[in-house]
Amino acid sequence: MSPGSSGSSARIAWFEETGAQTARNRPAPAPDLPAPDGVVAVSGRGQVTIDWRPVDGAIGYLVNRAPTRDGPWVAIDHRAGDLLAVPHPPYTDTTGERDVDAWYAVAALPSIDAPVGSLSRPVEGRPGTGGDATVRVNVDASAMIGMIERPWRPIVGSEHLALLLRAEGPGGHHVGNELAEAFRIVRDELGVLMVRAHAIFHDSLGVYREEDGRPVHDFERVDAALGRLLEIGLRPVVELSFMPRELASDPERTVFDYVGIISPPRDLGRWSDLVASLVRHLIDRFGRDEVRSWAFEVWNEPNLKVFWSADEATYFDLYDASVRAVRSVDSTLRVGGPATAAVGWVDDLLAHAAGADVPVDFLSTHTYGLPPLDLRPIAARFDRVGIPLWWTEWGVSPTHGSPVNDSVWAAPLVCRGMRSAAGRLESLAYWVASDHFVELGVPERLFHGGFGLLTIGNLRKPRFWAIRILEMLGDGELRTIAEGDGAGGLVEAWASTDSAGRIAIALWNGTIDQSKTAGDALLDRRINLRIDGLAAGSEWRLRHRRVDASHSNIASHWDGGDWPDEEAWRRLRAADRLEELEPERDVRAGTDGELAIDFDLPMPSVSLVELLRS
Repeated sequence: MSPGSSGSSARIAWFEETGAQTARNRPAPAPDLPAPDGVVAVSGRGQVTIDWRPVDGAIGYLVNRAPTRDGPWVAIDHRAGDLLAVPHPPYTDTTGERDVDAWYAVAALPSIDAPVGSLSRPVEGRPGTGGDATVRVNVDASAMIGMIERPWRPIVGSEHLALLLRAEGPGGHHVGNELAEAFRIVRDELGVLMVRAHAIFHDSLGVYREEDGRPVHDFERVDAALGRLLEIGLRPVVELSFMPRELASDPERTVFDYVGIISPPRDLGRWSDLVASLVRHLIDRFGRDEVRSWAFEVWNEPNLKVFWSADEATYFDLYDASVRAVRSVDSTLRVGGPATAAVGWVDDLLAHAAGADVPVDFLSTHTYGLPPLDLRPIAARFDRVGIPLWWTEWGVSPTHGSPVNDSVWAAPLVCRGMRSAAGRLESLAYWVASDHFVELGVPERLFHGGFGLLTIGNLRKPRFWAIRILEMLGDGELRTIAEGDGAGGLVEAWASTDSAGRIAIALWNGTIDQSKTAGDALLDRRINLRIDGLAAGSEWRLRHRRVDASHSNIASHWDGGDWPDEEAWRRLRAADRLEELEPERDVRAGTDGELAIDFDLPMPSVSLVELLRS
């Protein structure tokens, strides 16, 4: 492959080569993009950081590596199990062989479904084993540059809400009560406002049957599940799936242990009637103003064969019928999609909607393992600048049961994703709130690699603490500059202030390379934190909390086995807290208004440094 072209896919092999994709037969055109320019590679200890100038119209970029200037070029696989593309520079490569030269080139993506563009001019880099492992972070406490955006707040994911109605479950725990408590925790401690109400038409809620050939709609269990959610103080994003058995064109096409039916309806008119009937009932039951604050999402990941047995065109028929059914009841209700895996069909839906004259009130899609791509260029191509961009599933790994889901390594990745998303999309919904999750069966042990931010029993995992730290930032963002080995790609900082004058700074050290989940000493860094712009000689109380292998890592307090006994639960609950790295202490700014704080920041870890007025 020559340096001027790229044959790399934006997806990893499982998506294309295993035939996982639903037939895409309504493709939208995408522009050809030039190769990025201004590409540079900066070598460091254990990593190479690649930077470039963004390309207008690009939703993301593929960073390619080769052993020589002339190739062969291969997109770097950071083993996330989903996309290879990243949304913006810089990109820190920790996958290369140490002390071995490599060449890097970058290609721009106009759409995840479009051909990859040309490669940039190649540049050389070498991940070393020595050098200064210091990152200097300067925060100007006198320079507020805007407000902190919080994309974790709007929505969180959940297994289907029928679990709110379930009693005894894994480890003897009451599923419904614990899931309800998990929702209270994410509401109170993470600021979450809505829950994606997955699989509202699943047969466990009994919404549809036929008697004497005529449809009967029954929303009693839907009322119970949604009523319980509303009592907690959260609202639903109602996902219109799966297909009720007696309405399905092929009821034997199913997914997961709980048998979600993935075929289209055998009668699209009866599907429309079901959707409209549900919406009318919800308005009657919960009130028009209340339901207007909700949203409706059409299906789940129809671009994967495991979730949709038909093709793209048939999904668009379902989308049109669903939107028109919802709007027939109330024209102000929000409906969107395509709720696809791996950012697929986003431009296709907008092109279809423009031609079919159907609304798209928000764009929704999913990805895992890296910061979300930038959908704004696609929206702009269809004159939809400002349309809400909702990632209704996002997480560390798409693999249920992966050890990374319970790991400390996940914490800085969550911080990186949320920081990247802030200000360029409305919602990055973590998938999911709780380990009460039965797609592949009932969990058999406490730490089983579940998707939840909270374990069964509602212990907080390191990923939970990552979002909690970000939620604890103040409202005002402070100007921050990071310099040194891996700054901006390995080590990042997000600094804030609030009306009480508190200064809160989140710092993290992490890589998106999942071969480094156990840590890597070469990627550990020393932080020189300098806070300027303080009153000369002012006195502060310093508090430093940490997530790392030995702090705020609940799994480190578990001796093993399947389920804790009563005494072990007491020990685990006592350890379920955001831990101090060091005792609180008094500090004083210098006569120049500067305060210096130095500490080690291993990879992986997250720190929250707070200065409170004495």
